[in-house]
Amino acid sequence: MSAALTSLDALTLQLLTWVSARSRTYADAMGAWRTSCPRMPIWEDAIGDGLIRLEKGGAMKDAIVVLTERGRAALAEGSMPAEATLRRAGRRVFSEA
Repeated sequence: MSAALTSLDALTLQLLTWVSARSRTYADAMGAWRTSCPRMPIWEDAIGDGLIRLEKGGAMKDAIVVLTERGRAALAEGSMPAEATLRRAGRRVFSEA
């Protein structure tokens, strides 16, 4: 596994840990994790990989971010699901230079 993918996995696991620490709203998550950098799509990947989801309750900013069963398992194992890691590798998330 490349160092770039290891870093991405570490950031994703950091996001999962952050979400699991206490109740977080969508507004909290966007304030802490949103980025316009296409090389660090941590939030988007976690949603797409089924690791986190939103429980809506009123306005979008008030929706609660929760770990899915898959996210809890990934956090417990300290690793990303294999298919998510492989998909990201095919996307060439970071430069290998």
